[in-house]
Amino acid sequence: MITIEKTIELLKEDHNFREVIADGNYHYYYSGLSFEKLSYDSRKTDSQTLFFAKGRDFKVDYLKDAVTNGLKAYISEVDYEIGIPAILVSNIKHAMSLIAMAFYNNPQDKLKLLAFTGTKGKTTAAYFAYHILKESHKPAMLSTMNTTLDGKTFFKSQLTTPESLDLFKMMADCVANGMTHLIMEVSSQAYLVGRVYGLQFDVGVFLNISPDHIGPIEHPSFEDYFYHKRLLMHNSRAVIVNSGMDHFDILSQEVADQDHDFYGKHSDNAITDSQAFSFTVKGKIAASYDINLIGRFNQENAIAAGLACLRLSASLEDIKKGIAKTSVPGRMEVLTHPSGAKVFVDYAHNGDSLEKLVSVVEEHQKGQISLIIGSTGNKGESRRADFGQVINKHPHLKVILTADDPNYENPELISQEIASHVDRSVTIIVDREEAIKEGLKNCQATGDALIIAGKGADAYQIVKGQKMDYAGDKAIAQKYVNQA
Repeated sequence: MITIEKTIELLKEDHNFREVIADGNYHYYYSGLSFEKLSYDSRKTDSQTLFFAKGRDFKVDYLKDAVTNGLKAYISEVDYEIGIPAILVSNIKHAMSLIAMAFYNNPQDKLKLLAFTGTKGKTTAAYFAYHILKESHKPAMLSTMNTTLDGKTFFKSQLTTPESLDLFKMMADCVANGMTHLIMEVSSQAYLVGRVYGLQFDVGVFLNISPDHIGPIEHPSFEDYFYHKRLLMHNSRAVIVNSGMDHFDILSQEVADQDHDFYGKHSDNAITDSQAFSFTVKGKIAASYDINLIGRFNQENAIAAGLACLRLSASLEDIKKGIAKTSVPGRMEVLTHPSGAKVFVDYAHNGDSLEKLVSVVEEHQKGQISLIIGSTGNKGESRRADFGQVINKHPHLKVILTADDPNYENPELISQEIASHVDRSVTIIVDREEAIKEGLKNCQATGDALIIAGKGADAYQIVKGQKMDYAGDKAIAQKYVNQA
């Protein structure tokens, strides 16, 4: 429960309170209401709910519907003049986060919090950390791929970082379930729209940066994207940073006065030997490690997770065992074709991650390599040109362009846009299952490979705002491999 008095007190402390407007009058103090629920969904309100009117598409009709359900007060940046008290604030998202913390009795203080940010690798690093910490602790995890609040049941997340009301409810569930640690992926959007406002992490990890999520409804520029990524460092007690990432000089200066570790080729925590399924590290977690995920970038993600978990009471033995046990749905999952060729299913969905994926496959497969790739609709438009540039850098790739969550755009036109950036002919097969079926025809010999990139373990296609049933890349590939 939270009272209106406590709500106003929190907002004043954050310099985010303007006034309460009730019965057409302005109040700087208001009393007499208390709330048993918080919501930003007008369909989930009643007389016990404190409602947050948020979103660029918010309509007053939503509030009117909530009032018919018994709503007694709401928080907003706008007075909608509907006859119930409006608690006016300057920033609705900041208000949501701080009020949610208090409403759920500050669950963040009862957990060790580990956060990963970066253009790519967040999910993989989170899984490494989860398996490391699971050796001696009780970790929960909020991941793009899967979320678990009890270490037993897993469910698909809707957002990389949940809205603050949902986030702190999840944290409270973690505490109730006896969890000791929480591992999170923290996106740039989480800071852009205030989902983690006021939250302090025990350890924050910055994996890498490359242009992405730049567009009309995301970040207006790379500078804005990079700035919001760096906010995790400002809001972490200790930080881990990849010394090999672009713009590392900026990060190294920003974290110089913080408790920190650097890893990667320009640091004391570096790989000294790298094989397909093992690697050796010097530095704070010096040892030889077994790993299921191929690619040096995955080995560096494991180091980042290991260094972070070391700060959260994991032993070196925990780190070794956890890394060896880690696999990630939709990340470098490998099928073997009857011909001996390999099929790689991976979530790589931007230019940088696709380049790394293709390069690591080329290290191990020396025959014909084929690629199936698409690009999402209505977001990340810059990826289309980036995919074209990656394809141009690998002239021997056979390429099939296909649908990947086209949303409200035409997937044929998206594929044509990617193709316009490619300096040779490519094949367009919009139906993703048909594209996979066709791509598998190129798997003729042991050295051949088919890369199916973009969707990873997602078992849906987003079409016109709806998640449509889709068996998933791995399941479809497995079906046709079995028929080969």
